[in-house]
This record gives sequence, C-alpha cells and structure tokens, in this order.
Amino acid sequence: MEEAKIQELIRAAIRQREAAYTPYSHFRVGAALLAEDGRIYTGCNIENAAYTPTNCAERTAFFKAVSEGERTFCAICIVGGPEGGPADYTPPCGVCRQVMMEFCDPEKFQIILARSTDEYRTYRLKDLLPQGFGPGNLEQQ
Repeated sequence: MEEAKIQELIRAAIRQREAAYTPYSHFRVGAALLAEDGRIYTGCNIENAAYTPTNCAERTAFFKAVSEGERTFCAICIVGGPEGGPADYTPPCGVCRQVMMEFCDPEKFQIILARSTDEYRTYRLKDLLPQGFGPGNLEQQ
C-alpha cells in the first residue's frame, strides 16, 4: 500500500479515537477501514455499563461498512491508548480478528497499528490470526 494512503488511514483513526465513548476503561480506540473501492469507514469503541454490549472500534467500522453494502476490504488502521494519547500499539482483540476473517483475505488484508503518523507497524491478518476459521472452512469439499 502506498505511504500516502497509510498516512490517510492513520490520521482518520486518530480523529475517530476522539469520538470514543469510554467512561469505564478510559481507553480510547479509533479505527479506519479501507474498502477495496477506496472508501474509508471509521469507528470508535463504545462502552456500556453492562460490559458485554461494548463494541470495539474495529467492529464499529466493519459494521458501518457492511450495513452500507460494502463487502471487500484492503486494510484497517487502529490507534488506541489511555485518555491523553496513544501509549502503545493496540492490536485488535480476538473477536475483531474473527470479524476481519469473515470479510477479508487473510493473505492480503493489512492491519496497521499506529501510535502516530511516524510510528506504525503493518501486519497481515494471517500473521495475527494464524489458522483462522472463515467462510472457506464451511465450503463443501
């Protein structure tokens, strides 16, 4: 992926992090999801006092995109950390990785973990979810 697109995703994730609703953990996460057609869908984490209904930034972005008819994705950028600024790289949780597996090619889909526009790491879904279970596992042989 070209550097300009990576920077655009990082900036979008940083902006989206500000919208996070985190009155309990105070750990804010923003995500920017790049669709194959070039559109960017954003999401933030949204907490709930009952905890279980809490939704991660990554899933928020995916659900927004899918609800608008999008089905093919190239990359996602995730920026997170305690209030006041990103402290470290914030990888997606297992549930978010499973959602990615539903819609993304694990060999090609890129996951960008960023602390800033200057500090980021890029992984493939396959690297973060080896032996993942996806739609291909349910195909008749």
